[in-house]
Amino acid sequence: MLKEHHLIENKAMGRKMHVWKYGHFGIPLLVFPSAAGMAHEWDAHGMIEALADWIDAGKLKVFCTESNVAEAWTRKEDGTPADRVKRHQAYEHFVTHELVDFIRADCQSEDIEIGTTGTSMGAYYAANFALKKPEVFSYALCLSGRYDITWMTDGFNNHDIYLANPMAYVPNLEGEHLQKIREKTFLTLVCGQGKWEDGNIEDTQKLASLFEAKGIKHQCDLWGPDVSHQWDWWKRQARFHLEPRVMG
Repeated sequence: MLKEHHLIENKAMGRKMHVWKYGHFGIPLLVFPSAAGMAHEWDAHGMIEALADWIDAGKLKVFCTESNVAEAWTRKEDGTPADRVKRHQAYEHFVTHELVDFIRADCQSEDIEIGTTGTSMGAYYAANFALKKPEVFSYALCLSGRYDITWMTDGFNNHDIYLANPMAYVPNLEGEHLQKIREKTFLTLVCGQGKWEDGNIEDTQKLASLFEAKGIKHQCDLWGPDVSHQWDWWKRQARFHLEPRVMG
């Protein structure tokens, strides 16, 4: 398998970001990490191996980026939520500009559509980016996510946090942007109903209900009570839901 490490300039954050690329050809899939925030997370936990046959066959090309989840959300001693959400906005700028440009250049296409995915915190990022930029991210596979970001701000809210919170802004989507979402992207929300999925189940169901009300194309897939918030299950879920897209 072709495996490359890149450092991509992040002008908004003032540093370079780690990105791992797996594969030589195929549908581009952008992976966001969980709360650990590490670009090599999917490789370390066997997710890349679980998709290796498609990657080797040139059907799927995977880009795994790091995130700034700690400085934006989880490292609460580093500032108020109002301060920290600015770091999230800088990360959004990096993804939608420098990282998207890098992926499209690597795929030798200026307008190729990109899929996105992630587990846990990464599922939030995948959904948020697909909803913000449906003309870029045509598909989001969201595994075991929480989608009301105020659980990371201890309930604090302001306009910036609203704009980063799918559970808050989806009910108010309208006009041209809503139509663009309806036409250009599809979101798959997956969650087990076993250990360590408390909160994730409820958020998954609620976001799916909001999508239904807004006419946003989606699938809500709840797995059984034996399915826990763990990598072995996410491997199976990723295989199951990516197969029809990869195999066409």
